[in-house]
Amino acid sequence: MAADEAKAKGNAAFSAGRFEEAAGHFGDAVALAPDNHVLFSNRSAAYASLHRYKEALADAERTVALRPDWAKGYSRLGAARLGSGDAAGAVEAYEKGLALDPSNAALKDGLAQARSALPRRPASGADAIGKIFQGADLWSKIAADPTTRAYLDQPDFMQMLRDLQRNPGNLNNYLSDPRMMQVLSLMLNVKVQNQNNEASEPTPAKSSPPPPQKQPETKPREPEPEPVEMTDEEKERKERKAAAQKEKEAGNAAYKKKDFDTAIQHYTKAMELDDEDISYLTNRAAVYLEMGQYDDCIKDCDTAVERGRELRADFKMVSRALTRKGTALAKLAKSSKDYDVAIETFQKALTEHRNPDTLKRLNDAERAKKELEQQEYYDPKLADEEREKGNEFFKQQKYPEAVKHYTEALRRNPKDPKVYSNRAACYTKLGAMPEGLKDAEKCIELDPTFSKGYTRKGAIQFFMKEYDKAMETYQEGLKHDPSNQELLDGVKRCIQQINKANRGELTPEELKERQGKAMQDPEIQNILTDPVMRQVLIDFQENPRAAQDHLKNPGVKQKIQKLVSAGIVQMK
Repeated sequence: MAADEAKAKGNAAFSAGRFEEAAGHFGDAVALAPDNHVLFSNRSAAYASLHRYKEALADAERTVALRPDWAKGYSRLGAARLGSGDAAGAVEAYEKGLALDPSNAALKDGLAQARSALPRRPASGADAIGKIFQGADLWSKIAADPTTRAYLDQPDFMQMLRDLQRNPGNLNNYLSDPRMMQVLSLMLNVKVQNQNNEASEPTPAKSSPPPPQKQPETKPREPEPEPVEMTDEEKERKERKAAAQKEKEAGNAAYKKKDFDTAIQHYTKAMELDDEDISYLTNRAAVYLEMGQYDDCIKDCDTAVERGRELRADFKMVSRALTRKGTALAKLAKSSKDYDVAIETFQKALTEHRNPDTLKRLNDAERAKKELEQQEYYDPKLADEEREKGNEFFKQQKYPEAVKHYTEALRRNPKDPKVYSNRAACYTKLGAMPEGLKDAEKCIELDPTFSKGYTRKGAIQFFMKEYDKAMETYQEGLKHDPSNQELLDGVKRCIQQINKANRGELTPEELKERQGKAMQDPEIQNILTDPVMRQVLIDFQENPRAAQDHLKNPGVKQKIQKLVSAGIVQMK
């Protein structure tokens, strides 16, 4: 009895949205009845509502361990795994639940959401190059080439190749190994320069035929269930539900015609006929929302959520009511703090059922709150004061303190390009190159004519040894300020470094470093996997006259220059 009382308190707190309190009551119940699977299931739901997915997952796993034939336990497990970022595990859990209860709508919706959350990473240049190692002629090519034949007797290198055949995307992990660079040049038909300026003579690659497509199997149609006998009471209930559905359809038609008063009448009549379907309430709430009667909308949504809990309605329906309530609250918001309750309501809706519409509305509310906060915080005068404080600390070489004041200045006035430029300079001094580059790019975005933004960005790219990118940045800046000496000096420095590579004056260490970095650059990887460019590089090695014709194409010439700057090829 004590466990049931604690459970009842937990249910009441959960229905009221007091999830922390609910979790505590369910925990008391678990202590009194540690073998009750329902208690673990309820506490898992409370933890998930608090976004404490680690605890939610532990309770869900305990639920299915205690009652492996209970479909709802797998719904909890799927939700906890999805919240933890394990979309694949969530799919597995929902599928197990559906195997027990194939018609369960909550499990079907959860499975669809989990499948939509599975990662769909686009193939990168490294993946494309790595797939070369899956070709059927890999071993024959390595064995036939005198420069790579001995590698087949080296166990560590064979282990690398087998790993690449299983996981092509791991190529970047092995690019520092000169043997891998040698085999890579063999498979790509490109003479990649090594530390001793030696090159291999690869043989052409062959493509394997695509696997035959499987024909889809057709499943026999399931037989229709036989009708069952109904009592007079059941027949009347069925008739009332059918009449309520007709009223709902009439309300939907009126809603589409923007005849909101008539729609409300039909939805109200449907509610009188059937109080076991909360969709009539949520539909009427949608009408109130369109009419701008936000308080009435919120009232209907609250009633729908409360009634939905009593009826154990589909999570999706409860989520819909909460989403509409959140939308009405966002419409009523006048200040940034007013958005807090709307955001909280959207978050509750997502714990019931994750769907793109609710997530979008949550993101919109959070964005609107942030914009209002910025507007409420906006003060150009205080921003200028903070910028001056940052300048003083910069002069004193106290760069962390300067960053702090520049950041506060941007909070007060996020549209000042000079502050982004100054903070980029601080980040450069601190060695935080990615942050500095981001600030320099934002500076240019806010004011494309501000020369300092280009000098900041170019200097960071030069320091990162991305000389061709730095050259492009300096040249772009010169379009706006042709006589700017910093930009002109930047161009000269880039030309010196690029010419150094062209003349083959790089030390073995510099060449190795530049090649390794370049092979991880998606742009370089895409150039090397481009069939047209691979043919161009072969012509440079074997047909100098055709190579000169290729250089007349500006696009090809630019790509060749990038490979030269990267140390991948050398021009003699």
